[in-house]
Amino acid sequence: MSLTVDTIPLRGVGSRQNPANKNFSPSTPFLPASSRLTIMDSLSETLWDVVISGTGLQQSLLALALSRSGKNILHVDSNGYYGGSEAALSLQEADEWAERHQSAHLDGAFAAAQVTKAEDGLSFSRAYSLALAPQLIHARSELLSQLVSSKAFRQIEFLAVGSFYIFQPPSASNASSTLVKIPSTREEVFATKAISPRSKRSLMKFIKFVLEYELEPRTEVWKSKSTDELAGFLESEFKLDGELKSFVTVLALSIDGKISVEAGLAAIHRHLTSMGLFGRGFAAVYPKWGGLSEIAQVGCRAGAVGGAIYMLGTGLADVQDLQGSDDAELSVKLADGMHVRAKALVRGTTKPLPGDTIITRLTVVVESTLASMFESSMENGPKPCVAVVGFPPGSIKGSGSSEFPIYAFVHSSDTGECPNGQSTIYLSTVACAGSKDLLEEALSSLLKAASSDQEQPKCLYRLSYEQRGGSGTLAVEDKIGTFAMAPLDLAFSDSVLSPVKEAWKLVVAGDTADDDETYMKFDDREGVVDDEDAFRG
Repeated sequence: MSLTVDTIPLRGVGSRQNPANKNFSPSTPFLPASSRLTIMDSLSETLWDVVISGTGLQQSLLALALSRSGKNILHVDSNGYYGGSEAALSLQEADEWAERHQSAHLDGAFAAAQVTKAEDGLSFSRAYSLALAPQLIHARSELLSQLVSSKAFRQIEFLAVGSFYIFQPPSASNASSTLVKIPSTREEVFATKAISPRSKRSLMKFIKFVLEYELEPRTEVWKSKSTDELAGFLESEFKLDGELKSFVTVLALSIDGKISVEAGLAAIHRHLTSMGLFGRGFAAVYPKWGGLSEIAQVGCRAGAVGGAIYMLGTGLADVQDLQGSDDAELSVKLADGMHVRAKALVRGTTKPLPGDTIITRLTVVVESTLASMFESSMENGPKPCVAVVGFPPGSIKGSGSSEFPIYAFVHSSDTGECPNGQSTIYLSTVACAGSKDLLEEALSSLLKAASSDQEQPKCLYRLSYEQRGGSGTLAVEDKIGTFAMAPLDLAFSDSVLSPVKEAWKLVVAGDTADDDETYMKFDDREGVVDDEDAFRG
């Protein structure tokens, strides 16, 4: 099935192999180790316009932005795979990654990684592509606009994100836990039986308000309360009860549940206005084969076609400013001992900063299709491949009660992240005492609620870890740009795009091409269609 709206293709199930990146394996560098010695001299003699360190999303988007610039670009990564903190890993890669990050001391982006496996039921390693930091992309996201204008979207397969659910634990009126679909359109509000008529009126009033929240006189209602918590605003202004407040918070995908009025209204507005933009019944998309990792690979692929040199398994060891150089050079020492000269350096950092967010993640492969989670919400709508479940604070009981919301992204095998007959579930919550146990309890509750009277599905693979996230901003010191750790938003935040443009300006400063109107806006390449030779060492 294929659907094209506003030039964004939305596709259904593809082949098990990604045709766009079939020679762009996360474990295959452009420069094999055996080739490096023969070209080391030429790399050292070249004056690089920029050395990019790391293949996380921001560095990879920078590679995409520079792919038509004609610059000499050297792109390195200490990892043996693409994507950095947004990578998607095979089972073998995930096992090796967990072993490297098993320490409980969080002095970088990841810690406390642990893997458990069932004795049978798993397929071969590369049948899986587990995302380290899965994020939804709303249809109104500027990221999608940039992928279209840069023509990179042609190599990405977008899948529909389906329904949002809220978990409701057993109560006096219901002896079993349930998953209640959250209505996010007027039609769904009118049709749902989970909300009383009085509550429907309150929710409709709020939806109408959010759609116009940036206009006067709506701004007069919330501007003075912009920094207050959204939950209190919903109660005082719209008389939403606890259940409806939970509905709204889940749609906002607030990690800690304490989102401000201004940020919350913006998030809900983005969700509501994205609904139906690319097709009936959904507001967001997810890139097949591993989410943001796929976009990172496409960015690097564009850089390679444009002439950039890529080296995996080689990071930065040191950088020095060559004072007095006519070419304003930097001396960059790579981890393999090679020294290269560059006019600029753009890198990422894992240095913790005040205000960083830390979350606990649990990624699970289950032996079930969980088919009930992926039903189309509208007739003639595309089959969704992702469902979202929100667990309100206090709804999950472990050794204690959940203080923060818990979220579960349920992915079908159509995402290319697991084989047919299986599903992948990504759970996350703010890190706290007992958060790993709470995620395990949320997983058990989800599987029980989604399986009705059937036997609870078997868990084949578990990967748990803690992750630190930052602002994604760019700090520039002379000729060196450093990206802070990426934010851990559950829906992609366009705030990370501006720092990429800042890095681009750092590299192209003084060029006639330094024009905001040309940024990420390219024509289709002539005579270049999946040029396989460009991706081999």
